[in-house]
Amino acid sequence: MWNKIGFLVVVFMSLTMTLLSQANDNSPYSRFGIGEITDNNFNHSRQMGGLGASYIDGYHINIVNPASYSFLNATAFDFGVFAKRTWLTENNTTNKIWSGNLDYLSLAFPLRNPINEVYDGVKKDYKLGMSFTLMPHSFVNYNIVSVDSLAETGPFTRNYVGSGGSYKFMWGNALKYKNVSAGVNLGYLFGKLQYDNKLIFGSDQFAYSDFFSTDYNVKGFLWNAGVIYSDIINKKAIEKNKSLAAKRISVGLHANSATGFNTSYNVNHRLVQQLLSGIFNIDTIKIVNSIKGKGKLPAEFGLGATYYSGEKFVIGANYVTTLWSEYFNDASSETKGSLTDASKISVGGYYRPNYKSFDNFFERVYYRYGVYYNRDPRIINNEQLTTYGFTFGLGMPFVYQRKVSHVNLGLNAGIRGENTPISEKFVKISLGVTFNDDEWFLKRKYN
Repeated sequence: MWNKIGFLVVVFMSLTMTLLSQANDNSPYSRFGIGEITDNNFNHSRQMGGLGASYIDGYHINIVNPASYSFLNATAFDFGVFAKRTWLTENNTTNKIWSGNLDYLSLAFPLRNPINEVYDGVKKDYKLGMSFTLMPHSFVNYNIVSVDSLAETGPFTRNYVGSGGSYKFMWGNALKYKNVSAGVNLGYLFGKLQYDNKLIFGSDQFAYSDFFSTDYNVKGFLWNAGVIYSDIINKKAIEKNKSLAAKRISVGLHANSATGFNTSYNVNHRLVQQLLSGIFNIDTIKIVNSIKGKGKLPAEFGLGATYYSGEKFVIGANYVTTLWSEYFNDASSETKGSLTDASKISVGGYYRPNYKSFDNFFERVYYRYGVYYNRDPRIINNEQLTTYGFTFGLGMPFVYQRKVSHVNLGLNAGIRGENTPISEKFVKISLGVTFNDDEWFLKRKYN
């Protein structure tokens, strides 16, 4: 087991360096708040619209509701990547953008191997689970250029550039007793965000171009807690006919309070004049470093329910609301009320024709589906930004070191900011790989 842990640590650290060095998604709306907030649902759940509040799986990780860890039947190591095609439309002009990145890294495992219960012939009422996750919390990535002209100065260019983001490392634990499980995630938030605003004149105009930039580091602690109740609803029928598939329902909720964070930000403001001779005149307006500030991230509450018909069919619904109206950030001069409360509702599930099929691979595949509607915290022209779309995915099992693992390939297509100055259509292709191992914490009977 220790060899496997060492291998996963090496992979984890290697992929971590990739995660922290790559450019992420591209969105002009990421200049608001601390950037575009990433989805905590992993690929298998995203492909169902996002059922994180109540979805449980013995072989996939769900960090949205930490109570899910205690339902794991095997160790799971999960990572995801994505590629996204975006069409940004403004004033009948459309820009096409490709983006992509590593999405998340996560390791979760039951603290007591279920196989031991079979060896011992004793079924216990409680289970424990634990997880470690590294993933982006938010990202800032945009580059907006506009050309304008004044009679006094002639043509000039405005350029707005944002980059960077924040990341989080999460440690989660869960305890299940009979049909009820409770869990908590504790996390550390860190990152750096940078914003550049430029007003540029040509060298033949002898005007001073204006360069204004700010950047800040962010750090703080995060947490969220959750509860899941799950039970079989056709127990009496199964007692009469053992061949019947179990029909199960799970109901879950998760929440966190508003959490504070600290910032240290820098301001650099310069005027630059370029002469025809190639000489630059630079006038420094303001340089201030290491200004201490504070901020607050919003509280969140989510709930959902999922129905499972054996291994063949699942459908669920999920709702989450985030109180962004309480957000503020000294580093960006954003005060309470600059954003509004957000919400998301989604419905989805999967269909699996026959998970026991030996001669037809496609009958063992999860065919996932979902739809969602999201009300964004950002307000454009006095209208709250909205996003709606649909998801589809394939959960494809494969054998790795005599263990059944999964490749999750998904599609997310939608529209954001319809009827706003900048509307966005997107198609996001995601790939997640989950490696499973059922030998951790296994008691050996024979040497």
